[in-house]
This record gives sequence, structure tokens and C-alpha cells, in this order.
Amino acid sequence: MADIARLAGVSTSTVSRALSGSPLVNDETKTRITELARSLNYSINIGAQNLRLRQSRTVAVVIPYEAETRQHLSDPFFLSMLGSVADALTDRGFDMLLSRVDAEQLDSIAQIYDTGRASGIILIGQWRHHDQLNQLAARRVPVVVWGAQLPQQLYITVGSDNVSGGFLATEHLIRSGKRHIAFFGDIQLPEVAQRYEGYCKALIQYGRPVVPQLQVQASFAENGGKEAVTELCQRQITFDALFACSDLLAMTSINSLRERHFRVPHDIAVVGYDDIELARYFHPPLSTVRQPMAQAGQALVEALLAIVDHDNNAQPRLLPTELIVRKSST
Repeated sequence: MADIARLAGVSTSTVSRALSGSPLVNDETKTRITELARSLNYSINIGAQNLRLRQSRTVAVVIPYEAETRQHLSDPFFLSMLGSVADALTDRGFDMLLSRVDAEQLDSIAQIYDTGRASGIILIGQWRHHDQLNQLAARRVPVVVWGAQLPQQLYITVGSDNVSGGFLATEHLIRSGKRHIAFFGDIQLPEVAQRYEGYCKALIQYGRPVVPQLQVQASFAENGGKEAVTELCQRQITFDALFACSDLLAMTSINSLRERHFRVPHDIAVVGYDDIELARYFHPPLSTVRQPMAQAGQALVEALLAIVDHDNNAQPRLLPTELIVRKSST
């Protein structure tokens, strides 16, 4: 704004009034300032302006999607997280703006803030673009990410203890007498990579080898479980248990195992991750690692509002995970 004022030969307050459409600025000056602003790629941050006036009460919640699989918003994990965040925002008198972006272009979420549609952004999942999120933080875009804590992280994350969750699931299967435990999940995703770390940690602690052939790169898409089971069976390797990195992945895997005449848990014990509402009603009821969803929404909103209020003490938060044992693994 100071640059525009200098180039236009007016005060910064005149620039502010002109870009806000104030009638106190004549049309000629307003046009000159608008053209200068356009040439400098300048736009008013309505969100910040409204925040100063205590008028903005909207937070954007963004759920990325992968272009190939286009994971649906109907995924129970997303619905649970959205409900938790919506409740937390409502408790504080904020509205929620729901949006989706391509997971390969996470930095595009800045437009939501730059154009003033929301005073801050909650991003559900960091996917593979830690670098883009660091760039947003360097630009001081107020964003909080549901995801894993990573080295050299500039942005704030809230997430569950994925390493502990992976360890708990694998330890349970080992203690149940299972010796050949498969792992399903896309370890290129930071959260899944940490769950795999916990899986390996448990195997090593209990004197079991980490067998690369038992790790299958599986997506969270609807057919992810079926494809992973097919891949594992084609490898012709013995397995008597499965740790899947989401409940839906576990459920679709169980269905595919049944089609191949495996019995769960008699032949293959299965543990999922998330503890979505459907897990307890599945057949057999699904053992899983519970993420504290109600606590997650509160923590995400608290962290974002701290950033919006310029609280420099805002820190990443790691929420506890809990093993829930049901019939699919016993």
C-alpha cells in the first residue's frame, strides 16, 4: 500500500479508501490507484481488515483430494473430522467455509485467505507437499494442518501420535501369536510413514524381522483394500495378520480376504486405524487404533485462532492414540 501511495503521489490512507470504494476519493484518483494496484498484483486482504474491525467470523476447512483417486468427502474419517471442527467453531461463534483443493497444489489454499473469504485455514492432511506448507507459513498465511510433525517444519500441526498408534496395533498382533504381519498403506504420506515406523519398531522390539514383501503400498481409495490384497497374494508370501492404515482400508481388505476364502480372524487377524463409527458395527467388529476426534477439532481451532491473534507461542500438538480391541483380531 505504501508503494502504491508513493507511485500515485497520495497518502496510504487515500489508497486504503480508494481500494475500499470510499466516496471520499474522486473517481480519477480512484481509477489511477486501482490501475496501479492491479499492475502490482495487489489485493485487499478483506479477512485481515475485517479481523481488525472484529467482523470476520469465518474459518476455511480445506480437504485435499488426489486427482487420480478423488477420495470422496463421504469417507467417514473426513465426516467425523468435519463434525468435530464444526462443533469447535460453533462453540466459539465462527462459521465454517468448506473447500477442496488438489493435493498436488496445497499452496493454492492461500487464495482463500488472500481474497478475504476466511480469516484462517484448517487443512485436513499435509499429503506430500511439506515444502508448499512451509512456504505458506513463511508468507504468514494463518494455517493449521492436521498431520504429522516433520523436521524443519515452519507451520503448525495438530495430529495423533502415529508412531505410537502403529506400535500399539503391531504389538497387539504379535502378542496374539501372529508371526507374519502385513502392512497396508501409502508410506509416501507423512502420517502413514509414521505408522509404518511404529510397525517396524514393534517388530524389532519383539525380535521379529521387518520383511519388505509384507509392506504393500495401498491408497485410501475405495478399491485400495482389494488391490492391496491382490498384490500381497500375488507375492505368494505367508501372512497371518494385517495392519491397515485406515478403517476403510481394513474393511475393504477383509471383504477381499473373504472372497479368497480366508477367515477373519481365524486365518488372518486384522487391525485398522481411526476408529470410525462403522468400525464397531462391521462384521466382525473391527479392532483399530482410535484417534481422539473430538479433541482433534478443539485443538485445531484453538491453534488456528492463536495464530490469527498473532500468538507467537503457538506450538504443534501431538494427541494420544488408543488401541481398541474387537473381534477382527481375537
